[in-house]
Amino acid sequence: MPKYIPYDYNQNAMVVINYLDQLQPGTFEHAIHYLIDNKLDLSIFHCKYQNEDNGRPAYDPAVLLKIILFAYSKGITSSREIQWCCETNIIFKALSCDTVPHFTTIAAFVSGSSVQIAQLFEQVLLVCHQQGLLGNELFAIDGCKMSSNAAKEWSGTFKELSAKRDKLKRQIRYHLEQHKKLDAQANADDERKARHQQSIETLNKAHDKIEHFLKTASPRMGQGKRCKEVKSNITDNESAKMTTSKGTIQGYNGVAAVDKKHQIIVDAQAFGEGQEHHTLVPVLEKIKQRYKRMGISEDIFAGNTIVTADTGFANEANNRFLYEQHINGYVPDNQFRKRDPKFSEQKQKYGKRHQDKTKGQKPIFPSTAFVFDPIAMTCICPAGNRLTNWGIRTEPNGRQRVLFSGRLLHCRNCDLKEQCMQTPESANHRKGSGRQVSFLLRANASPNYTDWMKQRVDSELGKQIYSHRMSVVEPVFGNIGTNKGLKRFSLRGKTKVQGQWQLFCMVHNLEKVSRYGKVG
Repeated sequence: MPKYIPYDYNQNAMVVINYLDQLQPGTFEHAIHYLIDNKLDLSIFHCKYQNEDNGRPAYDPAVLLKIILFAYSKGITSSREIQWCCETNIIFKALSCDTVPHFTTIAAFVSGSSVQIAQLFEQVLLVCHQQGLLGNELFAIDGCKMSSNAAKEWSGTFKELSAKRDKLKRQIRYHLEQHKKLDAQANADDERKARHQQSIETLNKAHDKIEHFLKTASPRMGQGKRCKEVKSNITDNESAKMTTSKGTIQGYNGVAAVDKKHQIIVDAQAFGEGQEHHTLVPVLEKIKQRYKRMGISEDIFAGNTIVTADTGFANEANNRFLYEQHINGYVPDNQFRKRDPKFSEQKQKYGKRHQDKTKGQKPIFPSTAFVFDPIAMTCICPAGNRLTNWGIRTEPNGRQRVLFSGRLLHCRNCDLKEQCMQTPESANHRKGSGRQVSFLLRANASPNYTDWMKQRVDSELGKQIYSHRMSVVEPVFGNIGTNKGLKRFSLRGKTKVQGQWQLFCMVHNLEKVSRYGKVG
């Protein structure tokens, strides 16, 4: 039998490790170690500590930042998991210099340092500028909607929440009655009594939670001219219900503005509203202030820097802001591809989703066959009946549209219903209204900045510029969402969520410095 070197797994050994040797140049861990120690000013964290004369020594913010940023780069957001990594992973040991911060320390640092994180984000951006990574030629703006640490089941208007509270009261009364009946029985099942008692306690907690919220909070009002009440959330009232491609979520919209040259994020903010219309102006103003504060430009948009955003940001107010502030912006409306001849065959190429909905439908009376009086706001149908005015709706482009519908009783017995309704036979069975028609109010409309934007986007130059938007901003969200694993925010409250969003965006920017800049 051949001879082998003997070995024994059941033995102890002391391994000599130099932690600095584990942070090899060219790696991301080396980049954050070097930049935090040599380029970033961490004195902004000093105000958080008051232990100069007495008290236990605190963990250095540099150490906490290093392990948190490295953990986020690996898709680790759990503070317990970060603590475990500091105990078991050699790179985390090297970054923390073999210290193991408790998970509560890590969690408190992330959730309680939103102001300092915003300042650090700006410092990292200044490093990017100093190393020539910012082109300032084109900024692409977009949003990424993600769930937060709040359940959408606890959402509703004050009226809906009041109804839910009343329902809980009825359920509590029911379980109390059942509990009393069981008490009256001589041979009552103890297990059933325990279940009823547990249900009563659970329902009481939910009832008290809603009751306290209704007494202490105010109805949440939406954005826009109508300013209607929107759904509040008991767990995190700064978050909102949002519709995404994967369904309805309760969360925040992480909006990022990305520079074209190296896809550096120049602004990152979190908004607790699903609509993106009102986020464009705060983002642009923040960029302008930041560039002025960093000494890069007194007015970055005065230098003809291009701003692009998708159709979610398009409305009359934003287009007016771009026009009046002389910002070279390109924000198309949701019909811009239909006006582009290059997309004329899109419906046939991509199937049912893009098929013309009017194809195969019989021709009916158009809106021009109805007599509309814009002064009296009345409408007469071809049969001579007066339609009901349902009010005026403001379109996304700022124009106003007046809505009318016929009385179902008139439409059901009308001799012209075959020519006026797509499915006249359904008028005999359905409830509600009859034929519906609307008219655009052009005569009294204010100067339309949406038409100005349409001309810009539809021009050959506009098409060429806007074609860069997706290739600039979408890979950033792909990196943060897929590579970094940010699928949801783990904190509550807009300030804390924005801090976490900026941490992820900071990791993205630090990766760009590590790859394209000079480190060490």
